[in-house]
Amino acid sequence: MQEIELSESDARDLALRACLGAGANPASARSLADATVSAARFGPSAVGFPHLVDYLNSFREGRINCAPAPVATRPFPAHLACDADRGIAQLGFDLAFRDFVDAARTFGIALFTQKNSYTTGELGYYVRQLALEGLSGLAATNANAMVVAKAGGPAVYSTNPIAFGFPLGDTAPPLIVDQSSSATAYVNIVAAAAEGRPIPEGWAVDAEGADTQDPEKALIGALLPFGGRKGANVALVVEMLSAGLSGGSWSLDTPSFQSGDASPGVGLTVIAMTPGPSGSDHVARAHNQIRRLEKLGVHVPGVSGRQLPSMEQSLRMSRAVFDAIDRFASNWPGGPA
Repeated sequence: MQEIELSESDARDLALRACLGAGANPASARSLADATVSAARFGPSAVGFPHLVDYLNSFREGRINCAPAPVATRPFPAHLACDADRGIAQLGFDLAFRDFVDAARTFGIALFTQKNSYTTGELGYYVRQLALEGLSGLAATNANAMVVAKAGGPAVYSTNPIAFGFPLGDTAPPLIVDQSSSATAYVNIVAAAAEGRPIPEGWAVDAEGADTQDPEKALIGALLPFGGRKGANVALVVEMLSAGLSGGSWSLDTPSFQSGDASPGVGLTVIAMTPGPSGSDHVARAHNQIRRLEKLGVHVPGVSGRQLPSMEQSLRMSRAVFDAIDRFASNWPGGPA
């Protein structure tokens, strides 16, 4: 598979121009370009530039409001509640971010909830931004139903991911755990189908509810939760944290993020926490514990094999993904973003 290699600044510029070319307003384009580059560098590759294509198509086809006006209210001193106005989830979060961080530092803990948005993209992005501010974070979100509670049953949940972040000081990247409650993320099924390769047993079922290793059959079937009933319970917890606390659509009521012209209108909940009182050694203790685990051969998500953010490292994407994004970028005539 042929790959394209771009510098981070060129990749961000490509994403920005593509969003503008798809019809997004400058604020939405900037938020989504930043989140896409972050996902490409730190998250699973499938939720970076390949997933950007979903956003671009959704701008064009009406599933995302291209010029939203997110509104954040403060029902409680440490709770910011946002209505995304059918726009991207990242924009509402970015606009409320400084107030959210200030609330967490003032009260020790703060809550951000958002409803009425397109799907959130890489969930680790939200807790990563908090960790870079020295805050621990927990995030949950949902999307349209594509996961069965048990084989043979109807799809009732989305992949319902949950993400956790913890800062480890200025000399180490933060701990970032970002995982779905399904056996795999939906984007991995899409990637397998695009590349014509089978998927592992236990990831998905076909339209008749039978286990399948054919990604094409999985796309018209459903995903399985990890660990059977335990994974389904985690999906339910995430559903209540995200749609329940925010007022966003339940997964059963959520339109597809890939077809039609209706916004998914899903929920996002992010909790920000100070990692101990001022002057405490909690971050240093966490850093030492992570190093201790690594010496024992434990892979630590977000840390093992990673360096601090750098503008020097290039980013890669397949030629097919680059061409799809570039077609949107070519529609942008230029001018200030």
